[in-house]
Parts: sequence; C-alpha cells; structure tokens
Amino acid sequence: MKHFAKTTAVITGAASGFGLETSRIAARRGMNVVMADVQQDALDRAAAEIEAMGASVLPYRLDVSKAAEVEALGAATLARFGAPSIVFNNAGVGAGGLIWENTVADWDWVIGVNVMGVAHGIRVFTPMMLAAAAKDPAYEGHITNTASMAGLLNAPNMGVYNATKSAVVAMSETLYQDLKLVTDQIGASLLCPFFVPTGITQSQRNRPAEMTDTGRQLTRSQLIGQAMSDKAVSSGKVSAAEVAQFVFDAVAERRFYVYSHPRSLASVQVRLEDIVTSRNPTDPFAHKPELGDKLRAQLRATG
Repeated sequence: MKHFAKTTAVITGAASGFGLETSRIAARRGMNVVMADVQQDALDRAAAEIEAMGASVLPYRLDVSKAAEVEALGAATLARFGAPSIVFNNAGVGAGGLIWENTVADWDWVIGVNVMGVAHGIRVFTPMMLAAAAKDPAYEGHITNTASMAGLLNAPNMGVYNATKSAVVAMSETLYQDLKLVTDQIGASLLCPFFVPTGITQSQRNRPAEMTDTGRQLTRSQLIGQAMSDKAVSSGKVSAAEVAQFVFDAVAERRFYVYSHPRSLASVQVRLEDIVTSRNPTDPFAHKPELGDKLRAQLRATG
C-alpha cells in the first residue's frame, strides 16, 4: 500500500499493546480508525486518545469469538466509513500449562479468540474489500493477522497457545495465496512477535464467565507457565510501538512475514530441519540447558 490518508483501518484488540500502537500510527497517517476491543473501559480511554490526535474513530466493544458481533462490526464499519483498507486481526489471549491439563473451557476460550477471532475477521472483511477493489481500480487493501513465534515453534508447557497460533499461521499463508488467485489489489501479512511487553499474559482478566471453570485452581504447570511468561514478556527489549511500526512497514512494502525478533528464526530453522530429516524434536532448551533443568525440576517436584 502506498496511500493511507483518508482510508480506514479496522483494528481488533485496539485498546492496548500492538492494537493501540497501531491505532496511533494510523491516526498519525490520517486514517479513520475503527477500534474494537472486549474491555470497555480500556477501549473508552484508548478511543479518546486517538480522537484527540485528530482521527475519526469508531470505538466498538467486541468479543471477536462471537460471529454475530464481528458481522455487526463489519456492518458498522461499512455504514460509517465504507470498506476498510487495512484490517488488523490482532486480538488474542494466552494460556499455558501441560497440554493434558487444559480443560474444555480453556480450549474453547483460546480457540474462540485466537483462531475463530481471526477467521471471523477474514470472513467478514475480505468480501467487503474485494467488492471495493472490483469497483475501484485504485483501491488498495491489506489484511494483517497476529500469530506468534509460538505458531512457528512449539515450546513446551504452552500447548493450547501453540496450537492456536499455528492455526493462524496456516490461515494467513492460505489467505495470502487465495488473494493472489483473485486480485492484485489486496495483500496479506502475518505478524509473529516473540516476547514483547504487552498485556497478553494478563488476558485472563477478560475471560468470560461462561468460559471459566468455577472453583478450579490452576495446576502446578499452569502456575509455572504463568510465571515464566510474565518474566519473559516483561523483560522484552522490543516495544509494542516498534512492532506496530514493523507492521505498517510490511503493509507499505506488501511483505508477508513480520518478525519482532528475527534472530529467533534460527530456532525455526532447527525445527524445520527436524521435520525434513525425520529427526526427533530438538530440545528447545539446548542453548540454555539451565532453563530446561529448572523447568523439569519444578514440574517433577512432589508436595
């Protein structure tokens, strides 16, 4: 994409993290901004900030896992601004622990947000953008989906999250190829951040009551996973603002893969070599064995 001013960006998870930083860049570039988020108070604050920057803003309280709500967001966007030029399917939640210890409610919640949230965004907005492209040869569009390095690697004690982010990688690569079959006017990108200071580790605060196991205590592995994620995310050296800029750069360049930490691709290469050589999965802690030893000791401890 070459032109941003006077076009529209739709951003889910817009009240914090990558979503809020992307909203700020969109506003600075003269775009209308549709800000969707499940947390109303945070959304109100974020929308007020973006409006104060001079942008036209449509704030929308949204649970991306609900098909009807995403469809209503699409209708509201079309009515207010017309077809968007950028759609950033960014909303996501985190969950950890040994994969057999996750409950049905855990799976339903994380798949609903991380997988179906992206699926609904693609399903609702892509036809709208294709229609705009068919009407206007000058129209440019782009869809970016947030996955994670967890979608390219399968670290232990993160099974539910890994599964959903792997699905987002597959969906996004397919979207890219499918769009190439039918249009040259709409591109796609895949964001795979690593450890970046955002609120992802605190996503339980927005977990719906119907997706919660009443009275259930977190298991040892889940508590350990939470502590490890909190530490890794909070100590990240790449900011959410930098990642948002990486996203806009990729959109401008029609570049598909977007990484916050390109050095981590060495681990992806090892995994791919495991696959093509039929080698058993490499120890993810081979470069820092003390971390693996600590995790094993914690999980095997009794009492």
